[in-house]
Amino acid sequence: MARRRRGRPINGILLLDKPLGVSSNHALQRAKRLYDAAKAGHTGSLDPLATGVLPLCFGEATKFSQYLLDADKAYKSTFVLGVATNTGDAEGTVIATGDTSHLTESEVEGALAAFRGEIEQVPSMFSAIKHQGQPLYKLARAGLEVERKSRRVVIKQLDLCEFRGGSRAEVDVFIACTKGTYVRSLAEDLGAALGCGAHVSALQRTRSGPFGIDDCVTMATLEALQGEGDMAAMDALLLPADAAITTMPLVELTESAGFYIRQGQPVLVSNAPRSGMVRVALEDGEFLGVGEILDDGRVAPRRLIVTNR
Repeated sequence: MARRRRGRPINGILLLDKPLGVSSNHALQRAKRLYDAAKAGHTGSLDPLATGVLPLCFGEATKFSQYLLDADKAYKSTFVLGVATNTGDAEGTVIATGDTSHLTESEVEGALAAFRGEIEQVPSMFSAIKHQGQPLYKLARAGLEVERKSRRVVIKQLDLCEFRGGSRAEVDVFIACTKGTYVRSLAEDLGAALGCGAHVSALQRTRSGPFGIDDCVTMATLEALQGEGDMAAMDALLLPADAAITTMPLVELTESAGFYIRQGQPVLVSNAPRSGMVRVALEDGEFLGVGEILDDGRVAPRRLIVTNR
């Protein structure tokens, strides 16, 4: 007999402004407890050092978290020049230092130009990428280092927002990039290009896919609402499950076509796109899930939500 899942069967996406100093999983588990949710997952880790946009998926919305994992991201970050750490961030051990009093803003701007567009990055040993089933950061903390293959990422925007010169110069940057971009690796590579070393001292994710920092709620807000017992207000903060895939074309089905889709059968829909993935909903607006256009023009179910119907 299957064990009954504990917690409330809530569905939706919470846009959390992850607080400083906690892991993404810690933030997820805290929010899950506050909501007393039966099922939850996050959509891509942020380091404890980082704050900002962390979409959390509850219930049926977890089925669409991959689309947020694959989405473009944007960050604001501060790089400290002249200090290299073993982790590439402020939590690591200093491994090299250099004087940066000679650096100018134009020199830094010139070095940044090499990192715009399509680039190759070697992931940090302190990343969450797995090697033979183990996260790299666990191996690194055990004093081990393994060879990592470079990854191709695209830096769509890299702006130098502010330069503060001195023996330990600092730069504030804005980065818009594709998934899998490591900001700490970008800082380290910039430091290497300038010949002085560098690390990340502050990092905020300002956008994940369609969601921006201004859309987010803080953990303090959730805790206050939960302390007041206002679960209705908490639930009102959840976005619908399809909020993560609003860029997909929408295909509306009649009630009868919706019945067959729910049974796992492709259906023919007039005026549907000719190819690709689509959102599938009933004509009354009820979201059913994600479908794919087959070669014969029918819509086949690919990822459906479970309803109480």
